[in-house]
Amino acid sequence: MRAVRLNELGGPEKLHVENVPDPQPGSGEISVRIKRAAFNRRDVFITQGLYPGIELPKTLGSDGCGEVAALGEGVTGPAPGTPVVINPQLGWSEDEAFASHGSILGMPRDGTFAELVTVPAINVHPKPAALDDDECAAIGLAGLTAYRAVFTRGQIRKEDVVLIPGVGSGVQTFVLLYAKHVGARTIVTSGSDAKLERAKRLGADVTINYKSSPEWHKEVRKASDGRGPSLVVDSTGGETLTRCLEVAALGARVVIYGGTSGDAKVRPFSIFWKHLDVLGTSMGSARDFRSMLELFESGLKPALDRVYPMDEVAAAAERMLQGEQFGKIVLAID
Repeated sequence: MRAVRLNELGGPEKLHVENVPDPQPGSGEISVRIKRAAFNRRDVFITQGLYPGIELPKTLGSDGCGEVAALGEGVTGPAPGTPVVINPQLGWSEDEAFASHGSILGMPRDGTFAELVTVPAINVHPKPAALDDDECAAIGLAGLTAYRAVFTRGQIRKEDVVLIPGVGSGVQTFVLLYAKHVGARTIVTSGSDAKLERAKRLGADVTINYKSSPEWHKEVRKASDGRGPSLVVDSTGGETLTRCLEVAALGARVVIYGGTSGDAKVRPFSIFWKHLDVLGTSMGSARDFRSMLELFESGLKPALDRVYPMDEVAAAAERMLQGEQFGKIVLAID
């Protein structure tokens, strides 16, 4: 089969397509013929050596949809040819509250940037009929991470005012979709007017360019009737997270799933005086994934950026590295 391989570190240009043996499903596994895969920032981080536990050579990719190719020993279904989507979270603990001893498809296990991939049967789910292949491939890791941040951890309510810093990334576009799905008011930030315009088309109520408005947190407070947002979902860290804690409303929930800008300077006063709940989260459980799929059966559509052919994988990764995308970058495998 053809697969995107990373044989050495050095950035996106080290990704290339080569022929490798077809993987065979083991006991309790399913082989999936991939039609579409999708990029996540972790794929780029891995090419740069900025991810723990890197093992090379490796086929990257966490997100994928396609059809069942073969069943391993002891697996009774779904039948070969069935359209499916893959849950990229492997080995979530039995405790619903958090993950332990788990991993994500695409490192260290070979991932979805290939014509075939084998995964545990419990990670294979029927493809939502309302989504096409591009859309289906986009929902895996980012959609799951956002679902747990917004619903399971953030306990979103229709009455919430939701602050979404750095809209445009894969996960944050899902956060916006979910927040609008429940009817919450949303405030989004970005340094790109083009991304803010896309966010408006997805339903964002207030858009703020933090580059042209350095005091963006003051605009957030004004846009939330002076009280501040009641739910914040952040992946940026750094000064952005510091500002989010300062501007959050009394009793607000602040959910954190990343720290792309590095460590934040946290003032305890901002947390204890306002009785904030600061909640960490990462990926999601099997229950979260199933619940997320139900949302997309209802007509919800993910935001897509571009679809690249498999042979242009390095260009797709470079686009993500430069932060040019709005929504998910998809890789056409078939």
